[in-house]
Amino acid sequence: MNSTLQLDPADNLAVALADLPTGTAVSDVTISEAIPAKQKFALRDFAVGDTAVMYGVTVGKFTAPVASGGLITTANLAHSSDSFSTDERPSYSWQAPDVSDWQGRTFSGYHRADGQVGTANYWLVVPLVFCENRNLAMMREALDKALGYEQSTHYQAFAGELAKLHRNGADRQKILATSLDAAADIDPRSRRLFPNIDGVKFLQHSMGCGGTKDDARTLCGLLAGYITHPNVAGATVLSLGCQNAQTEILEEEIARRSPASGYDKPLLVFEQQKWPSERAMLEAALRETFVGIAEANQLERAPAPLSKLVLGVECGGSDGFSGISANPTIGRVSDLLTALGGSVILSEFPELCGVEQELVNRCVDDLTADRYSQLMRTYAARAEAVGSGFDQNPSPGNVRDGLITDAIKSAGAAKKGGTSPVTDVLDYPEWVSKPGLNLLCTPGGDVESTTAMAGARANVMFFSTGLGTPTGNPVCPVLKVSTNTELATRMSDIIDFDTGAIIRGEATPETLGNDLFDLAIRTASGESQTKAQQLGQDDFLPWKRGVSL
Repeated sequence: MNSTLQLDPADNLAVALADLPTGTAVSDVTISEAIPAKQKFALRDFAVGDTAVMYGVTVGKFTAPVASGGLITTANLAHSSDSFSTDERPSYSWQAPDVSDWQGRTFSGYHRADGQVGTANYWLVVPLVFCENRNLAMMREALDKALGYEQSTHYQAFAGELAKLHRNGADRQKILATSLDAAADIDPRSRRLFPNIDGVKFLQHSMGCGGTKDDARTLCGLLAGYITHPNVAGATVLSLGCQNAQTEILEEEIARRSPASGYDKPLLVFEQQKWPSERAMLEAALRETFVGIAEANQLERAPAPLSKLVLGVECGGSDGFSGISANPTIGRVSDLLTALGGSVILSEFPELCGVEQELVNRCVDDLTADRYSQLMRTYAARAEAVGSGFDQNPSPGNVRDGLITDAIKSAGAAKKGGTSPVTDVLDYPEWVSKPGLNLLCTPGGDVESTTAMAGARANVMFFSTGLGTPTGNPVCPVLKVSTNTELATRMSDIIDFDTGAIIRGEATPETLGNDLFDLAIRTASGESQTKAQQLGQDDFLPWKRGVSL
């Protein structure tokens, strides 16, 4: 196993793959202070104002002198990135990977009338405004248990055992000493009344009124993206009636995302202010929703080409290994899928800071390049206008684990998108309509980004993490990919796939990417459930761009 890695011949920083004691000789460099694994060290002497380079791009400016072999920290390096331009873009030639092993292969999915194919089959219950969240909770309480979708956990059994001990007069010491072995796993699908319905999902949120009209329109667009999603069979919509996010706006956004023949799934709308009582509305909503779910249960999985997959790629809880192991592995799958005619979504624009020129150069035409440039510059300006900036994107956990600047984080994060041409650039909450690599403008926040990618029609997602993040999505399976084996072992209940073998020199992103692609196909076919699905991790967080009024 190599103990260090220089990612690009032009780099003047390197990464420690293992702890490096003071005095360790690394090529032409002697480590001048202890370098923990995942951290970066200097490959030469640096003075104040010198440029730091990693992944072949500028990732920072030195604010203090650093000797060769010295540790790179926030005390001596500040964020800095290269400028970018759409002028005189060089032609981009892509060498697509060999996909002969996947040619003609299919996944088993739910075929929709508009040509999309779902990797799951859900019914949605959607509030247009936060005022309906109580009614949403009432419908959840009524439906989940009755239809067999209620999450039954080891912790419920454990709490039940503690209650039993208390009723039987157990003292404090006995209760504190109690443990309960995990009950035998029972496939929750065996309890379902409707076997072809993967669940009823309830999209609770805190928006719909009190903000700008643009925010209301954007929320309706996002909800329309979920309602028209290939993994969704139909939807029940709860409206108060007086809110900014009106039913008519939602219907307009649904129509925009539907084919010329129109929207063809069940859409059940209940506006509370038009009903004589809450009880009357909820009883009607439950009756009609039950019938809709029963009818949607008639659809069964059938073979579909891999080109019908739309892959969302995300990273969260990133560490110093993210851009070396997990993200390049995901990038390998991105390239395989685009070569097969599928679609990939790369989001989190604050985490593309510093690699803009590469992405501009990969755009298929000038219009696409100009739109990407405009969205990046507008987003950066908005952040600066409120006293922030992309440089503040790395979290404390990111920094502690080696992502010292946003440019370092971004250069590694962009690896998830692979190397294929950029075929389209989307603003939130737009949706994928072209095969190939799509760039979607979202925040760097994990859940806001995954929420947006599902709304843009991702029907399977990868989520790389080095520190551990339990994120999932209500309608789209999310496969968690660890950057290191220690994390995969310690948090095995949330990690689906481990790329730590790359750090140990035992595998490559290409070989592990092939395995990850196979796992994604099995997941898309319903043969394998993600850890997030098993845990019931349904994170949904719309992006609020405007001010509250």
